[in-house]
Amino acid sequence: MDTAASTPALLPLPLEEGHYAVRCCVGSPVEPVLPTAFSSFLYLTPAHLALQPAPGERLTFYLEDQRLGRTVAQLHVFLDAAGHQARSPWQAPFGSAQLAPGLSATVVDAFIALVDEQMSRRGVQQVQVRNYPCCYDEAGSALLTQAFTQRGYHIATAELNNHLPLHQDFRAHLHPSERRRLRKCEQHGFRFEQETPLLLPLAYEFLARCRREKGQTLSLSLERLQELFRLFPQHYFLFSVRDADGEWAALTVALQVNDGVLYNFYPASPLAYNSFSPVVLLNAGLHAFGQASGMRLLDLGTSMLPEGPNYSLLQFKRHLGGVLSLKLTFEK
Repeated sequence: MDTAASTPALLPLPLEEGHYAVRCCVGSPVEPVLPTAFSSFLYLTPAHLALQPAPGERLTFYLEDQRLGRTVAQLHVFLDAAGHQARSPWQAPFGSAQLAPGLSATVVDAFIALVDEQMSRRGVQQVQVRNYPCCYDEAGSALLTQAFTQRGYHIATAELNNHLPLHQDFRAHLHPSERRRLRKCEQHGFRFEQETPLLLPLAYEFLARCRREKGQTLSLSLERLQELFRLFPQHYFLFSVRDADGEWAALTVALQVNDGVLYNFYPASPLAYNSFSPVVLLNAGLHAFGQASGMRLLDLGTSMLPEGPNYSLLQFKRHLGGVLSLKLTFEK
């Protein structure tokens, strides 16, 4: 049930620095009144939040520094139909709060405390908050971890995430075995390409077939994927590796999370190409694309199975030069 947005309430933070306030809104996701002092993560923009099919109310919280005239933090929460359970996100890789650089622990603690109190007043009894990978903002993640645990949240899951720093040379940090596979792909005429979204139906069938070979499924339907490409054409991309005959050897859907992060969301390659390992060339192309676009890291995603870490995938990402960080989920 989606409701029209209420008139935002402006609540002062109880701090000696009296220039902070939290703008609260119930209903459809709304844009911040003051411009943000950070590049918003795509999943936290009102347009993307509106796609999450929560059955209950949606709560929006924007922290404003009224002296600077900027929004310096945001947090969006979705309630179940009864209003007793809250989640951030409802349906996305992550939700949680996003902070502007330079916020003090005191201000962040007060912001999370106010959000927590507002949820309690609405009758919320259980809360789950899935944070972004720590590498997106290490200082902000540390502040949020402290603030949530201070409020009685515990860390329910700690997923292993890998990323590639884009200021580094890709080949220089490859394991020798992956460097050999990259050379093999290049010597056999494999090439990295950006594909038109018009090929999404064929690409989806390719991705699904690759997943079936490994006993896995795709989390999104073709219709939802096409909708995301249509609504966010500057953020969603389709990339491939083609062999010398022009056939797809690997594919991925990648997305620009914000102006600093590129996320390798749906990589896949048929088992028939295992001897070439074209996903190495795929990541080399993504690395070059992210570098040329002025981004700072390529997110390779988590390496988890229902029963625990996927150790073979973790090793492959480490061989790519992947750097480990944590993706935390808080519950209360």
